[in-house]
Amino acid sequence: MTTFLTGWGRTAPTPAVLARPRDTAELSELVAAAPGRGVVARGLGRAYGDAAQNSGGLVLDCTGLDTWTFDEDSAEVTASGGVSLHDLMTCLVPRGWFVPVSPGTRHVTVGGAIAADVHGKNHHRDSSFGAHVRSLTLVTAGGTARTLRPEDPLFQATVGGMGLTGVIAEATFGCVPVETSRMRVDVERTGDLDETMAAMAGGDDRYRYSVAWIDLLARGRRMGRSVLTRGDHATREGEKEPLAFAPRSLVRAPAWVPGGLLNGLSVRAFNEAWYRRAPRRATVVQGIAPFFHPLDAVEGWNRVYGSRGFVQYQFVVPFGAEETLRQIVGTLSARGTVSFLTVLKRFGPEAGGLLSFPMPGWTLALDIPTGQRGLSGLLRAFDERVAEVGGRVYLAKDSRMRSDMMAAMYPRLRRWRRIRDEADPTGLFRSDLARRLGL
Repeated sequence: MTTFLTGWGRTAPTPAVLARPRDTAELSELVAAAPGRGVVARGLGRAYGDAAQNSGGLVLDCTGLDTWTFDEDSAEVTASGGVSLHDLMTCLVPRGWFVPVSPGTRHVTVGGAIAADVHGKNHHRDSSFGAHVRSLTLVTAGGTARTLRPEDPLFQATVGGMGLTGVIAEATFGCVPVETSRMRVDVERTGDLDETMAAMAGGDDRYRYSVAWIDLLARGRRMGRSVLTRGDHATREGEKEPLAFAPRSLVRAPAWVPGGLLNGLSVRAFNEAWYRRAPRRATVVQGIAPFFHPLDAVEGWNRVYGSRGFVQYQFVVPFGAEETLRQIVGTLSARGTVSFLTVLKRFGPEAGGLLSFPMPGWTLALDIPTGQRGLSGLLRAFDERVAEVGGRVYLAKDSRMRSDMMAAMYPRLRRWRRIRDEADPTGLFRSDLARRLGL
């Protein structure tokens, strides 16, 4: 069936034949018979750009690969690539376990979490998802299924490899024990970017999870003012149902939203209200869903940006390059760039994936409605600044970067290509992102 696909940002739709394998055998058959335009896997469509699109080719909807088991003795899940983190959490949390890393949405698959090497609020302590994967089964060119472990070069090329080495059919990874489905969270309101960064640098190590929401429209002495939330899994403390966990969407975004709803006036008003309602300093108890996945409460929240969609821009700069981060935030603030969600985190150790995004340093993510004046040129200039200091842009969020930036941002790209070419000499695994970036 031919259909038009986009990423979560709803930009640049392209047509592809969409197939939904029901098991690994059918998956292998589809890969072996892939057309000349190649094939790429797709999960729940949460990559923001064109990583799970393949114009004129085959796209495999892997959500039918949805079986999993849990070994409580080893604290390991073995899951098919199409299993969602939402389904895992719904079953694991009431049993006293949590996934090792959760991004900002539960609605990603295990295969997608590995292919994008997703990170969460605990990267400074626990690295990214790939660091917790003990083994994976990869369906490679020709339909052959290979079992790989972290010491295998193809494993290292697959973690963060954006689905371009094969299709992740299954993976085994460790989990984290928890006493409750609640989070004990310290909330702190900061006055500017320097205060925010100082608080995070000086205190993040005391917490497993940390993130700062930034008011990007604040200017002058208030530039970069933030609400910092840091926390850990709460202990029982006499709760009657400590592990109750049944998250769901509370509202549904309308099917059609007029363009321009998120503009300078509406976002400025929201930012002011969000900042003012946060306490100067307090400790609160939250559920897992509100703490990790607040946007999941709105089903189809990406539609709020209107039919033109939005760009998510996320970059990381290494520790020591804080001035580059300040300059980028200052430029965005001075221009009045509208970003409904702007978050800052600190990254810790790398997972080892050759094209993994996280590295020790500071990462900033922005959701920017398309159509803002000069946006394309502005982000290109940011790409160059980030590359100059040894940073990089996140491929799972990207929809517009130029191909000449790849080698500058990803120094292990040449090694990744050698391993990928050995596993897939004809370039069977392709995506719109791969074509755009010359991968």
